Amino acid sequence: MAPLEPAIASNLFSIGAERLALLGKHHKALMQGYVDGFIDESAFSEGALKKLIAARILWRPDEQQPLALRPLVSELIASMVADENRRQINADVAEKLEQIRNRVQAYRDAQFKGDYSVAELQLQRLTEHVHDLSGQFEEAIDSLWHRLNSDFGFVSSLDDKIRENERAQKQLRRLLDGLDLLDFHELIELSEGNNHLRKLLVSQLQNQLSSHHSSLLEVQKRLVELLAKFRQQQARSLLIANMAAFLRQHPKYQPADYPHRSDVPSLFNQAASIKPQAAIALDKATERQVLAELVRALPRPSSVTITDTQSASFSLLLQDEEIAARQQALKTDVENFYLRVIDQGGKISALDYLSTQQLTWDSEIWLYQIIAEYQALPLDEKQMFSITREEAPASAFNGLLLIRDINIGLKAA
Repeated sequence: MAPLEPAIASNLFSIGAERLALLGKHHKALMQGYVDGFIDESAFSEGALKKLIAARILWRPDEQQPLALRPLVSELIASMVADENRRQINADVAEKLEQIRNRVQAYRDAQFKGDYSVAELQLQRLTEHVHDLSGQFEEAIDSLWHRLNSDFGFVSSLDDKIRENERAQKQLRRLLDGLDLLDFHELIELSEGNNHLRKLLVSQLQNQLSSHHSSLLEVQKRLVELLAKFRQQQARSLLIANMAAFLRQHPKYQPADYPHRSDVPSLFNQAASIKPQAAIALDKATERQVLAELVRALPRPSSVTITDTQSASFSLLLQDEEIAARQQALKTDVENFYLRVIDQGGKISALDYLSTQQLTWDSEIWLYQIIAEYQALPLDEKQMFSITREEAPASAFNGLLLIRDINIGLKAA
């Protein structure tokens, strides 16, 4: 397909701009016509009506019927305002696939002839068809989610909810069948080693359709959950309605005394079972012999033989004692830090305190121990302190936040 002549392209631009301007000029009256279902001709002048009809925005379905918006214009408005009652989703995958095949063939023919400008135009239109195919699935999935979040919650009865659920499930089934029509083996053959076609028809399209599959599975799971919930509510409503009808027919009916019946219906037998408790009666001398036999029958713990092991060397014991002493010293310094916070009342920087007191602890170990002591405090004591972390990213290319310092102070009473 040859590119449009400059004169034809200019003519299309002027006509399209003029008709879009008509939509903007009469937007309120056209939107009122969308809401009412017909156009109030008195809101337009005779010349404006002729222009709108000529621009294929308005039409008269029958001589006896008033003017109305054309179906494509109504569908455009429904899509923009997310009006699911009038919005029609058209995911004709077979037609789109046929258009994609024709565009691929036209693109290859133009490349074979060496007409690269035409090939570029065909590739651009092929990209539009692929994005349009994916966009129609996305529109349909958004329509399903909107129906789940709006229509199901505002219908008048459970029967209407179930019918809405069945409609949504049928649309979901059609979308899944449409996705099954996409054969990536055929799309790979259409690419035939061309990098542009392979990226467009295989890589991008496969990623988009995988996302659509995941979204449809979530919608299907939600629909099944809602249907089960609606069926349960419907069964309970039917039971209550039948019981109310029975009581209207038998106004003097009195339910039987179920606690005195030997066979209680499961509908009324909802009380939790009583767990009997037992205790040893030590004051009864007759049961002492039985108690002694029970105690004698208790399993005895098996004796554990401790094997002689070689004692640890003196150096290992000394090393363990040094580690314990350093841990205790670190804990003592941290406790002194918290006492300093209580004495001063204001916020104190942990690293400033470490530098002022000329402590030899590593800054990272010091901050870690302060956080550990704060987390180990009881809840009522922890609420007395306010902790502020000074964080900074690890580097310009790494978003990991590192704690540079900690400020701890007392909260105002």
